[in-house]
Amino acid sequence: MDELAVRKSKLIYWASGIVSICGIIFEVLFGALGSYILGDGVKQYTLTISLFLTGMGIGASLSEKVMKNLLITFIWIEFGVAVIGGFSSFTMFGITAFAPEGTDAFYLYFITFLVGALTGVELPILIRKANEIGVTLNQSTARVLFSDYAGGLIGGLLFVFLLRPQFGMVKTAFLVGCINLAVALTVLWLFRKEIQRFGVHAAFGLFIGILLVVGLFFGEEMAFTFEQKLYKDPIIHMEQSKYQKIILTQDQGDIRLYLDGSLQLSSTDEYRYHEVLVHPVMATAASHDNVLILGGGDGVAAKEILKYDDVGKVTLVDLDPAVVKLAQTNGQLLQLNEGSLKNDKVNVIHKDAFKYLESTDEWFDVIIVDLPDPNNESLNKLYTKEFYSLVRNHLLPDGASMIQATSPVFATEVYWTISETVKSTGMHVENLHVDVPSFGNWGFVMASRKEINMETIHIDVPTRFLSTDILLGLTNFGKDEDSSIVKEDGNYVKLRPNTLIDPNLIQIYENAWKNY
Repeated sequence: MDELAVRKSKLIYWASGIVSICGIIFEVLFGALGSYILGDGVKQYTLTISLFLTGMGIGASLSEKVMKNLLITFIWIEFGVAVIGGFSSFTMFGITAFAPEGTDAFYLYFITFLVGALTGVELPILIRKANEIGVTLNQSTARVLFSDYAGGLIGGLLFVFLLRPQFGMVKTAFLVGCINLAVALTVLWLFRKEIQRFGVHAAFGLFIGILLVVGLFFGEEMAFTFEQKLYKDPIIHMEQSKYQKIILTQDQGDIRLYLDGSLQLSSTDEYRYHEVLVHPVMATAASHDNVLILGGGDGVAAKEILKYDDVGKVTLVDLDPAVVKLAQTNGQLLQLNEGSLKNDKVNVIHKDAFKYLESTDEWFDVIIVDLPDPNNESLNKLYTKEFYSLVRNHLLPDGASMIQATSPVFATEVYWTISETVKSTGMHVENLHVDVPSFGNWGFVMASRKEINMETIHIDVPTRFLSTDILLGLTNFGKDEDSSIVKEDGNYVKLRPNTLIDPNLIQIYENAWKNY
């Protein structure tokens, strides 16, 4: 080959690598969008990968029909990916905010398939173009596929470690769309002598570029107004951490914290939740020398624990440093948690709760498990027999644990499955629930290596809601929330403990909450 042909072939290999990076970023971006907006991350990533790959297969098949004008076809495919992929996150938030229920899921799956199909057309065309330039078919196929696979790895790493945490999902989509467009315009320019009506194609490309740049700089602000529609109150803080989307809202003094769209607390009634979470278990434990909180990065549970003068030390394990930083710096949250996370008795560790219990050799008098609901695989492991066995193994003989366990009204089978899972570790359990207006009726499971006698528990610290007199009433469940209503075909179902091998809780949870 002459020098010009070598340069053109190298451009094709670089183009295949870059568009592959963009393709994998869009693929995982669509999975992340589905996980955030539709829930059940495993389900959404599975559907995304399946639809994207199916689209690629169909696109590769359709590429056989492209017999001429290979470069123009490639350029316009890139234009299409740039526009559709670039505006994907922006339009997804808009559809979620304004369109009828279910439209968002249909839209996400459709664009996933469509971008996959366009991506599938790209590589066969590039292989054939490289072969047309003078590279042998074996060489062109091997080199383009190498660029494609290597680009896939790079794209995945970029999304996880740079794009999602630094730019968020809206800006990332626009940025990657700009890269697709840049590849198209570069190919258009370097092969301009082979392309008829060069000016027309360039004009369309520049117009698309203007749209993408406007979206890159202003799209997130507009998407913010869409997302505001998803929340009852005005958003006063929003950030995308390495692990989740963190949102604070405020309306007439009511501060609400959301993680990945799920409400974590409301300042108007959080005390009802946290007093039941903390004080019965603190009153049950024989000592308060060493207290462990798993979750609770907002610092409110720690505030309740510090009401006890005899507390020795409090270890708080929360995976996301961004939540803890917000709780330590935001004025509204500081007022709510009374600066508990800055107290000398409190030691904050940023680690997965499961891994922390596996690695620590400490024993605790009190273990409070204040973790998000088990709505995905990563959270489900924190509601398994294996996890609660670790809790038991780090609990002193006279100690006690309290576990938030979702709603026995809205998710009756979920609540009693969690209780049965805790019980399967050999611990004794006591079931409690309380009405929290912002959440509804909410359940807790108290567990200990010894039997729990609720009649001997006394609440001796200042509280706004909980008292010794009403404590026993929290253990009584109505007919519509008792374990005896968990039936199938009219017959009582024996609840199965949730385990790592048999993670039955995820499907139960999804079925329970789909109507709420």
